[in-house]
Amino acid sequence: MHKIYILGMLAALILALNACGKKEEAPKPESIPAPTSAPAPIPSPPTAGVTVVTITLGNAIGADKKVAQAADSFGRKDTIYASVNTTGAGTATLKAKWTYRTNGQETTVKEDTQTIAPTGPASSEFHISKPDGWPAGNYQVEIFVSYKSAGTKTFTEK
Repeated sequence: MHKIYILGMLAALILALNACGKKEEAPKPESIPAPTSAPAPIPSPPTAGVTVVTITLGNAIGADKKVAQAADSFGRKDTIYASVNTTGAGTATLKAKWTYRTNGQETTVKEDTQTIAPTGPASSEFHISKPDGWPAGNYQVEIFVSYKSAGTKTFTEK
């Protein structure tokens, strides 16, 4: 009787060990429920914002902030204007960096910033002046839109 008891226990143990080693099958794709909500919409691309179309230099400017007559050479006591024409809409920071170049070196003359909020084509102006006269030489103005360079204009003082 002891043998029958031991054989029964052994059979139960073998069945239990086989059951523990059994692996679950992964659910089949058709048994996975479909999502009930729609995917999130794709966001629209950002607007182009404000971009510089032209930079024009001159020694006089109109009420529309446009240079009366374009020039790239100026007299010692001229006020030099930079008319910056933009397109686009939104808020942007314009910056003008005026520099003097001589003997391979560059010296900053003036830096100005303006915050603009156009709704279409617009003009802005920057200017520099020196009542006692500019040193003769080569100059440059660089215009930035939201701190990225948008273009440069070079000019000379006679």
